[in-house]
Amino acid sequence: MSKFPELDLIDKVTRRFERFGVPFERQELGTVNYKSNTYPVSSFVIGTSNKNAPTFGLFGGVHGLEKIGTHVILNYLNSIAFRYAFNENLAEKFKRVRIVSIPMVNPVGVRHNKRGNGNGVDLMRNSPTVAVGKTIPLASGHRLSSKIWWYQGQENVLEEESKLLIDFVKKEMFESYFSMALDIHSGFGVKDRLWYPYSKTKEPFPLETEVLAFKRMMKLVNPFHIYHLETQSDAYLINGDLWDHLYDLKQESKPSNKNIFIPWTLEMGSWNWVKKNPFQIFQSTGMFHPIKKHRVHRIMRRHWWLLDFFSNFVSQTSY
Repeated sequence: MSKFPELDLIDKVTRRFERFGVPFERQELGTVNYKSNTYPVSSFVIGTSNKNAPTFGLFGGVHGLEKIGTHVILNYLNSIAFRYAFNENLAEKFKRVRIVSIPMVNPVGVRHNKRGNGNGVDLMRNSPTVAVGKTIPLASGHRLSSKIWWYQGQENVLEEESKLLIDFVKKEMFESYFSMALDIHSGFGVKDRLWYPYSKTKEPFPLETEVLAFKRMMKLVNPFHIYHLETQSDAYLINGDLWDHLYDLKQESKPSNKNIFIPWTLEMGSWNWVKKNPFQIFQSTGMFHPIKKHRVHRIMRRHWWLLDFFSNFVSQTSY
């Protein structure tokens, strides 16, 4: 197994959960192979074992160049470990709430500074979902060549990482009375955006009412937050979005109309990082990672509040 910083951070979080008695389970969901090395895809399940409980899902590293998402997640999980040791309210919360996470969905991409996985497939273009409407050539997904970004892979073939993500979400989130997923990305625009489905169509999202309630609560709690909330299709349409696919699967399988699953995407406005440090564009991760240490720290502080807000919002749901 090839070791690298992000995998080491996952191990450190695991040890801190163990040290402070956090109720959790870490699993190796599977492995992917690349150039004679094996890379694990690891998950965390924190809190109650009751799968019907309110659940917050955290996912990162789907695009390997966007390492900062994995770091934001692990920074938040690390803070849970330390707070659990002295915060009785947090300990009480995890008796009735769950946080589930795959901090690094695409370990080969993260380790080798690749957007796609070891096969050159863009995992966020890899599902069977087909966009309806005007798409962007190449960027919305294509099957021309794995050497060109945004490659969807072979038709009707899910990559191993996609399968592991889908199976994990179905197992750990679909039974929940109320669940929200947050998939963290970077590399688009100058604003930090929160996207909700759909990315396949401009048709209204069926849970628009619940999304607007979340948006109003977020504004009440923090009137000065910096996030622009919109449906993904307001930015552009894409083929093969995994979260559109998962939402549709959930709609087909949900046990009752009260069973709610809303996937979100945080798209960090990383063009600002390049604007402030133009020379980083010459680095492989320069368009997607803040690079400078003080800016990395600022990103950790900037988004910690958002993750905690999601967790608290989900935890207030009755079931």
